[in-house]
Amino acid sequence: MTHTQEKITYPNLPLAIYRELAAHLRQIEGVTIELIPQQSQQFDYAQSQIDHVAMSYPPTPAPSDKRQLEEILDYYAQIYGSYTREVKDCLPS
Repeated sequence: MTHTQEKITYPNLPLAIYRELAAHLRQIEGVTIELIPQQSQQFDYAQSQIDHVAMSYPPTPAPSDKRQLEEILDYYAQIYGSYTREVKDCLPS
Protein backbone atom coordinates (compact mmCIF):
# COMPACT_ATOMS: atom_id res chain seq x y z
CA MET A 1 0.00 0.00 0.00
CA THR A 2 1.29 3.46 -0.84
CA HIS A 3 1.05 6.62 1.19
CA THR A 4 1.36 10.26 0.25
CA GLN A 5 4.19 12.45 1.48
CA GLU A 6 4.26 16.22 1.36
CA LYS A 7 6.89 18.83 2.04
CA ILE A 8 5.17 21.96 3.38
CA THR A 9 7.18 25.15 3.74
CA TYR A 10 6.06 28.47 5.23
CA PRO A 11 8.95 30.89 4.65
CA ASN A 12 8.00 33.23 7.52
CA LEU A 13 6.87 30.78 10.20
CA PRO A 14 8.68 30.91 13.57
CA LEU A 15 9.69 27.70 15.36
CA ALA A 16 6.90 27.86 17.96
CA ILE A 17 4.27 28.26 15.26
CA TYR A 18 5.70 25.35 13.23
CA ARG A 19 5.27 23.26 16.40
CA GLU A 20 1.70 24.50 16.80
CA LEU A 21 0.97 23.69 13.14
CA ALA A 22 2.39 20.19 13.61
CA ALA A 23 0.22 19.62 16.69
CA HIS A 24 -2.90 20.63 14.76
CA LEU A 25 -2.04 18.43 11.77
CA ARG A 26 -1.34 15.41 14.02
CA GLN A 27 -4.97 15.53 15.18
CA ILE A 28 -6.08 14.35 11.73
CA GLU A 29 -6.45 10.58 11.56
CA GLY A 30 -3.60 8.84 9.71
CA VAL A 31 -1.40 11.95 9.45
CA THR A 32 2.20 11.77 10.66
CA ILE A 33 4.37 14.86 10.94
CA GLU A 34 8.08 15.51 11.22
CA LEU A 35 9.65 18.94 11.61
CA ILE A 36 12.79 19.16 9.46
CA PRO A 37 15.49 21.49 10.86
CA GLN A 38 16.98 24.34 8.87
CA GLN A 39 20.09 23.26 6.93
CA SER A 40 21.56 26.69 6.23
CA GLN A 41 25.20 27.18 7.18
CA GLN A 42 24.63 30.92 7.69
CA PHE A 43 22.79 32.12 10.78
CA ASP A 44 19.96 34.53 10.06
CA TYR A 45 17.85 35.61 13.02
CA ALA A 46 14.86 36.22 10.73
CA GLN A 47 15.03 32.67 9.36
CA SER A 48 13.04 29.91 11.08
CA GLN A 49 14.89 27.10 12.79
CA ILE A 50 12.61 24.75 10.84
CA ASP A 51 13.08 24.25 7.10
CA HIS A 52 9.76 22.48 6.47
CA VAL A 53 7.13 20.04 7.69
CA ALA A 54 7.34 16.50 6.31
CA MET A 55 3.80 15.12 6.34
CA SER A 56 2.64 11.62 5.48
CA TYR A 57 -0.94 10.34 5.16
CA PRO A 58 -2.95 7.57 3.43
CA PRO A 59 -3.34 8.01 -0.36
CA THR A 60 -7.11 8.43 -0.10
CA PRO A 61 -7.93 10.32 3.09
CA ALA A 62 -11.55 10.76 4.12
CA PRO A 63 -13.09 13.89 2.58
CA SER A 64 -13.58 15.41 6.04
CA ASP A 65 -9.91 14.77 6.92
CA LYS A 66 -8.75 16.30 3.63
CA ARG A 67 -10.94 19.36 4.22
CA GLN A 68 -9.62 19.74 7.78
CA LEU A 69 -6.03 19.50 6.50
CA GLU A 70 -6.66 22.25 3.93
CA GLU A 71 -8.38 24.46 6.51
CA ILE A 72 -5.44 24.16 8.93
CA LEU A 73 -2.85 24.97 6.24
CA ASP A 74 -4.90 27.89 4.95
CA TYR A 75 -5.44 29.27 8.45
CA TYR A 76 -1.69 29.60 9.00
CA ALA A 77 -1.25 31.05 5.50
CA GLN A 78 -3.76 33.81 6.29
CA ILE A 79 -1.72 34.86 9.32
CA TYR A 80 1.90 34.12 8.27
CA GLY A 81 1.84 34.27 4.48
CA SER A 82 1.68 31.73 1.70
CA TYR A 83 3.25 28.29 1.80
CA THR A 84 4.53 25.80 -0.75
CA ARG A 85 3.62 22.13 -1.03
CA GLU A 86 5.50 19.36 -2.78
CA VAL A 87 3.56 16.09 -3.04
CA LYS A 88 4.75 12.60 -3.90
CA ASP A 89 3.31 9.08 -3.56
CA CYS A 90 5.59 6.59 -1.84
CA LEU A 91 5.71 2.90 -1.11
CA PRO A 92 5.76 1.94 2.57
CA SER A 93 9.17 1.46 4.10
